[in-house]
Amino acid sequence: MNGGWAESARGHRLVTREEWLRQRLELLEAEKDLTRRSDELARRRQALPWVRGDKDYRFATDQGEATLAELFNGRSQLLVYHFMFGPDYAAGCPSCSAIADGFNGFAVHLANHDVMLMAVSRAPLAKLQAYQRRLGWTFPWASSFGSDFNLDFAVGITEAQQREGGAEYNYRREAAARSPQTPEGPSTQFGGEHPVSRFARTCGTDPFTYIRERPGMSAFVLEDGVVYHSYSTYARGLDSLWGMYQWLGRAPLERNEADGVWWRRHEEYGD
Repeated sequence: MNGGWAESARGHRLVTREEWLRQRLELLEAEKDLTRRSDELARRRQALPWVRGDKDYRFATDQGEATLAELFNGRSQLLVYHFMFGPDYAAGCPSCSAIADGFNGFAVHLANHDVMLMAVSRAPLAKLQAYQRRLGWTFPWASSFGSDFNLDFAVGITEAQQREGGAEYNYRREAAARSPQTPEGPSTQFGGEHPVSRFARTCGTDPFTYIRERPGMSAFVLEDGVVYHSYSTYARGLDSLWGMYQWLGRAPLERNEADGVWWRRHEEYGD
């Protein structure tokens, strides 16, 4: 007992069903308010002005070379997930891979609602195709290798930008890179190994090369043969696209990340 109420073995408060229902109804009002505010944010995203895309980007796809307009594949809307998989990577980013695990199912529904969902990465197409086979994915994935697409949409930086500063990510200018072993924020360890180092190693590259790729998503619209950019988001702006976290947010222990970054590629968990 603690303060007159019972506790579970984990120290969580135990109450009667009636008390639980009272508190649940209070939470329900907050959830409804969040839903309404989320709907309003969606309307504000859709009301953003568009920027005409005049650059001739070229992509490698399973069907051959394609322009940005051709990535729409007959739809009027294109959602691009900027997947961290650089030319020097041997495998895709584990975090991006966890997000992309949901794409197979979503892509089918979106494609039948005038929206093309596609991942784009800088790695050559053959690497992307091999990784897709390894993870069992079928969603469309294009290579932007050799184009300025990633640089222009702030999901890739050059070695010079990394060394000298001036790159933009998440709508902020970055200073010259410190050691990626000691980024801002908590330094969660994996047996003494920093998460950036660990993820870089699992991608077959070094930390500095690994962080020259950045995650994000961008939205485009095709109207009268012209492509317009409507929206981009980065970093924590991608949280709502990370399907497993929508479930973890409703689990009793929520994220339960006392030990830090815990996820792997889905094939790496074992039994």
